Amino acid sequence: MNAPANFAGLEVGFDVPALPGMNEADIQTPCLVLDLDALERNIRKMGDYAKAHGMRHRAHGKMHKSVDVLRLQMEMGGAIGVCCQKVSEAEVFARAGIKDILVSNQVRDAAKIDRLARLTELGARIIVCVDDRANVTDLSAAAQKHGTTIECFVEIDCGAGRCGVKTTEEVVDIAQAIAASPGLSFAGLQAYQGAMQHMDSYEARKAKLDAAIAQVADATAGLKAVGLDPALVSGGGTGSYYFESSSGVYNELQCGSYAFMDADYGRIHDKDGKRIDQGEWENSLFILTSVMSHAKPHLAVVDAGLKAQSVDSGLPFIYGRDDVKYIKCSDEHGVVEDPDGVLKINEKLKLVPGHCDPTCNVHDWYVGVRNGKVETLWPVSARGKAY
Repeated sequence: MNAPANFAGLEVGFDVPALPGMNEADIQTPCLVLDLDALERNIRKMGDYAKAHGMRHRAHGKMHKSVDVLRLQMEMGGAIGVCCQKVSEAEVFARAGIKDILVSNQVRDAAKIDRLARLTELGARIIVCVDDRANVTDLSAAAQKHGTTIECFVEIDCGAGRCGVKTTEEVVDIAQAIAASPGLSFAGLQAYQGAMQHMDSYEARKAKLDAAIAQVADATAGLKAVGLDPALVSGGGTGSYYFESSSGVYNELQCGSYAFMDADYGRIHDKDGKRIDQGEWENSLFILTSVMSHAKPHLAVVDAGLKAQSVDSGLPFIYGRDDVKYIKCSDEHGVVEDPDGVLKINEKLKLVPGHCDPTCNVHDWYVGVRNGKVETLWPVSARGKAY
């Protein structure tokens, strides 16, 4: 466990939602709480899996946006580095001393490219995704300007329908341009099938990945034919990592949500038809919320509404309870169905958010709890880094 920061002079409620040593019952709400035991078990489990299958695991930092969580993933889970989606996220991790950083996205704006090129001055290996030859020219110019080397993945659209090229010919063309450009190095392929990660059916996800794997294998063969064997073939998420790791094509995973396990991921099924949050992974991230009103006998109102979470993937569920249900929310209020009137004013509930990534991005702190006590606080280091 990372050493706790110095919280001298900080005031609970004004500066932070809690302080180390406090009882869990005294944490100010709404806030993010981490069950440290569950988090550590998830991290070790993924690390053991990656090691057993000969895979590198590059943890996805866009999920937690936390230097401290990433360090735990590296120390306990053997993660080799981090994925970021934005240059500003990458800057946070590079300044914290992380040495292997992939911006798993395109960087096209001139000022952002310039910032990206300078990140290697912090001692970090920097990789970026490319899907256009014009981007290769701009990246090369920035790398030469600063005397640095930017490594590049060619991104394949293997089903997500977002960034990336579709054909092997396009992959080879861009890779050759990268290899021929001063200041750049061709590092491999980005092939993340994001569109299938939340499909409930294991077999449906497998069918999508089978098609993606065939596409990526063809691109790899095309690259080898021109002498550009990709050192890394990177992809894989919490809903698919077992497919990529058994493909014989991929050698790097990019899993993120496994560590926290939100409601949207939790409902998908494993190969035995069981929810993955009922055996494969544990819920370790919660929005702690308090009952603030019970004026209506059958409804309780809690203090975690829209401003405490993202509901793009659905409403949260109340952890460990089947007698009450979170049914709707507005800016500052969450409404809980309480048919038997069991909830009391100031009673605390743990919500499992629908989508952990954007939920974490609206909070300043993680409160790490073990055995009913606050053990540590970690800042959401890259909160709001969207540029």
